Amino acid sequence: MRPSKRDELVHKALQAFYRNGFHATGMDMLAAETGISKTSMYKHFRSKEDLILAVLRLRDDIFRNRVYRRIEELADNPRDQLIAMFDELQEWFDDPDFRGCMFIKASSEYQDRDHPIHKQSADHKRMLETHFANLAKAAGLAHPDQLARQLLLLAEGAIVTAHMKHTESPAQDAKQAALALVSVHEAPS
Repeated sequence: MRPSKRDELVHKALQAFYRNGFHATGMDMLAAETGISKTSMYKHFRSKEDLILAVLRLRDDIFRNRVYRRIEELADNPRDQLIAMFDELQEWFDDPDFRGCMFIKASSEYQDRDHPIHKQSADHKRMLETHFANLAKAAGLAHPDQLARQLLLLAEGAIVTAHMKHTESPAQDAKQAALALVSVHEAPS
């Protein structure tokens, strides 16, 4: 089935926003990069912010599905899937189109916590945290919610570090810390 003009716009806008940022990508630039006129864009979205929200929903769907599927391919039990998250991150960092986390970027460009774009970005992180907490529970690890928050902090730090090219192997560094954290949570409490 051929994608609708709206879907095509959201997919193309995702690429432009990811590459250039949200504020730096104006509607004129989007029209030039997507080949879709501003008039057509405004038929589908009342504002640039409405388009950004649609882009973030698409990115969330693509990203979480890719991460969840890949960690299930890399490991066959919940405990090892928590660790495999860092191998999946390494694969993402190795992609030549890697430009950091779109949700971190969005929340830094739209810093008001009540702004819908900031909220959408925070929701993405909460859904990841919930998924990892569920894996920790399924693995029988102590304090699964706390562990999920700690692992997500490691992952987020690795993402930022990879984006800044601060160290050579942030995913592997974070993986080593994750292994230590998980082993602490395996101990009886």
